[in-house]
Amino acid sequence: MTDAIASRELKSLQEEMLATQRERRAAPAAPAAPAAMAPGLAEPPEGSSGERELREQLRELVSEATTFFEEAEQSISAHPTQSVVGALLVGILIGRLLGRR
Repeated sequence: MTDAIASRELKSLQEEMLATQRERRAAPAAPAAPAAMAPGLAEPPEGSSGERELREQLRELVSEATTFFEEAEQSISAHPTQSVVGALLVGILIGRLLGRR
């Protein structure tokens, strides 16, 4: 059930990212920086290579996370008893570690 929630959340984030990208494309271009401003202080243009690289890394992250959750969902469906026992043991371990503070 948690995996289904996480999958929905990832899809929601992907949709938000696509909507933001569409809005940016539809928005008018920003006015050019004033000539009096030093060249090193101007903000990079909208489609700079750094921004494109960041977007590509975010896409890869979302893709990897989606793949991870899909595989986890399949594994949990195939082995529900082991998954519950594993989650129980991890919960007990975390509880003991946090309880000793």
